[in-house]
Amino acid sequence: MHYEYSRELELVLIFNPFLLINYLIRIKMANISKVTCSNDSWKETDAGLIAVGVFKDKSFTPMANEINTSSNGVFTEAIDLGDIKGKTGESHFFYVDGKRILLIGLGIKEEFDSNAVRFAAGKVARTAIRKKIDSVAIECFCNNCENCQAVGEGLVLGSYQFLNYKTGKDDNFKLKSATVLGCESSEIAKGASIGNAVCFARDLGNHPGNITTPSRLAEAAKEIADEGGMKLTVFNRDEFTEMGMGALAGVALGTDEPPKFIILEYMNGGDEKPKVLVGKGLTFDAGGISIKPAGKMDEMKYDMCGSATVLGTMKAIAAIKPKMNIVCVVPSTENLLGAKAYKPGDILTAYNGKTIEVLNTDAEGRLILADALSYVSKHYDPDFILDFATLTGAVLVTLGHIAAGVMGTDESLMDKVKLASKSSGEKVWEFPLWPEFCKQIKSDIADVKNMGTPGQAGSIAGGAFLKEFVGKDVPWVHFDIAGTAWGGKTTSLDPKGSATGWGVRLVLDMLNA
Repeated sequence: MHYEYSRELELVLIFNPFLLINYLIRIKMANISKVTCSNDSWKETDAGLIAVGVFKDKSFTPMANEINTSSNGVFTEAIDLGDIKGKTGESHFFYVDGKRILLIGLGIKEEFDSNAVRFAAGKVARTAIRKKIDSVAIECFCNNCENCQAVGEGLVLGSYQFLNYKTGKDDNFKLKSATVLGCESSEIAKGASIGNAVCFARDLGNHPGNITTPSRLAEAAKEIADEGGMKLTVFNRDEFTEMGMGALAGVALGTDEPPKFIILEYMNGGDEKPKVLVGKGLTFDAGGISIKPAGKMDEMKYDMCGSATVLGTMKAIAAIKPKMNIVCVVPSTENLLGAKAYKPGDILTAYNGKTIEVLNTDAEGRLILADALSYVSKHYDPDFILDFATLTGAVLVTLGHIAAGVMGTDESLMDKVKLASKSSGEKVWEFPLWPEFCKQIKSDIADVKNMGTPGQAGSIAGGAFLKEFVGKDVPWVHFDIAGTAWGGKTTSLDPKGSATGWGVRLVLDMLNA
């Protein structure tokens, strides 16, 4: 079915004022949405803050050199006194000709790549917010247009704050505008669009489970479809159950919140095979009957960050409109305890007909993904499939918050993932899917079981399970983002206590969108 949300939402909001308040809350955006370009000189700009750069070898960016010369060497004097060293992330304020100048350390000149540009731009935005300056101008630090995109990304990402539930006036300061001086406008605009898409993904993850529900994910997909001219299909509980998605239906038994199976189709690439993105949309995970410990269970609102990644990617696609075919699929539900909840020992039948022995109801993400992977393998003849899921705590033990664990079936596709990882700065590490690991998920009474050997290679066991539901000869890579989706170190691009929107930039880089 093609489910239209506009009329349903209209009626809900009319008859339920509480939901109206919640709806208005969630649409409040705190990041800048647009970054402009200008050929003005630093003296001509009226921004509240002008940012220029210095490298570790004490050399300046062109505009920094102009300001230094105009001010009789104010930067040089600070360097001579030992106050400025040009280290990455270092920042110093100066006041020249009535202008507030921020001198940013850019690190080693030979290592100043797109990732460094992105972090420097993010630093400018976050510094402005900290000082309650609502407009910034930043010198284009790029030597070529390739890095201009990173400036736009960095400014938007650095400006992101999640303020929806803050009511104090002092808690709601926002950066209103950002201008790049002397840069390629089209690349800056593209970078800003990508940054906005990442922020969109962050917002989906940051809202609590009573706001970001499966219905909200479907609503977000509708917004994207309308913006990008995409086809949206949403199957409800009765429909996907009748279709044979027994794994998703099984996980959803314990919740009254309506589960959804969401499909977005962007077809702008002629006859080429579609690239397929699958994202785990578990909007709250209590573990089911195999209930999680109470400590940090609140963080299980982030268990839908895989869906945020793929929807954020489609948000960027809607803005950029590349010539390609992309399909995005999100199986979405809560995993709760209830009178009808599925139980350890139950047998579920996935969309491809394989039977699954449930040993632990807290290994639910792989179950809902099983139906999604089976569905897209059957119906789309994919060029490749990428799936994103906060799948295992084991990946956090292995890689911390630094990198996502990846595994797959196609070496060439994996190489593309690694290349995009390097250029986007979103790190991955490949795990092996050797036959010895895959044997872990074979069941004595069903085709497969949803847990491997206790305490051994948990992340790989999750990938081995998913592999059983990917079509034969379909290139596929699985991303376990449980360590990178939230909870990492605060940086100029990633605010404290926030979802990261991890993976959006990597996928777009990989697609060359």
